[in-house]
Amino acid sequence: MLLLIPGPVTTRPEVREALRYDFAPWDNDFRPLYAGIRERVLRIAHGIQGEHATLPLQGCGHFITEAAVRTFIPLGGKLLIPATGSYADRMIRLAREAGRVPVPLAISPVAPTDPDAVAAALAADPGIGHVGLVYSETGSGVVHDVAAIGAVARRLGRRLIVDAVSAFGALPLDLSAQPEIDVVGFTSNKCLEGVPGMAFAVARIDRVEACAGNAGSWSLDLSSIYAHALRSGWGSFRFTPPAQVLNAFNTALDLFDAEGGQPARLARYTANMRTFYDGVRNLGLTPCLPPQVQGPIIVNVSAPADPAWDLQRFVDALKARGVLISNFYSTELPSFRVGCIGAITPADMARAVAAMGEALGELGIAQRRAA
Repeated sequence: MLLLIPGPVTTRPEVREALRYDFAPWDNDFRPLYAGIRERVLRIAHGIQGEHATLPLQGCGHFITEAAVRTFIPLGGKLLIPATGSYADRMIRLAREAGRVPVPLAISPVAPTDPDAVAAALAADPGIGHVGLVYSETGSGVVHDVAAIGAVARRLGRRLIVDAVSAFGALPLDLSAQPEIDVVGFTSNKCLEGVPGMAFAVARIDRVEACAGNAGSWSLDLSSIYAHALRSGWGSFRFTPPAQVLNAFNTALDLFDAEGGQPARLARYTANMRTFYDGVRNLGLTPCLPPQVQGPIIVNVSAPADPAWDLQRFVDALKARGVLISNFYSTELPSFRVGCIGAITPADMARAVAAMGEALGELGIAQRRAA
């Protein structure tokens, strides 16, 4: 099955093979593997030894985002969140339910966040201490400029929390050049092409130490994870980790390095996106975003105006042809989304386009322009 969703993603056979091996997470043979993963992730983020630390947390991207909000923002603290789409909406909810005060910044759903708008919002409210930015908004497919937003926060003396769950490993990020970033969060699947089960934060050590006691949660406290590593060693986990998932992730990182790292992965995903974007237009469908703002991670395609259109029937017809996409809408106007990430190639995307053409014919979809 060709899995074309934003996560979990299609994985390589070597990654799946690595899941076969059982590990005891407290065993001395496992500790160096886990400690090595921390170092490898730090290098991908361009973190600085002694200034940044990799802080793993069991779970999905929402877990690491909530942990970041809880750890770095005190109870009642304000967080400016550009309203980039559905995943920014989730950060807003996570912050609110953690007792923090999200300040949504209305922006266009089809354009990158304007740094000037962020600057104006921060200047208007000196009580806002942080900006929370979704790097790649999988609700829309738009990629936002972390460096530009970070420069605004740095100039105004504010801090930045980056949700890079669908960006890390493919889109560029250099923590050594952005001291205003408290933390970047991501997961073992998506652009690093492991399997789900692990989330990671790469955070500034001085900020982790300064924010100890903020979280109001033991499980979701990045400062507790850091303190445990200092006490017990960088190969030790606080609570039982998905050890087999970490072994598979280590294999995924081997493949990441062999491919050529972040630049090579971005190039492949960009080629995937262009193949798919041009292909669906040739089918008469309408991508939601203009090509100049379309990111390489997710393409949203407007639902056809034809009265015979039914998303679940379309998904089922594709699945029968070996292609699986999301069966729900994540944009205000109905659109189906297709992931361009994972262990797939432009040839796979061309196969998916052909399957979509067959599925549209099977469903009798003649009017394919946006509803």
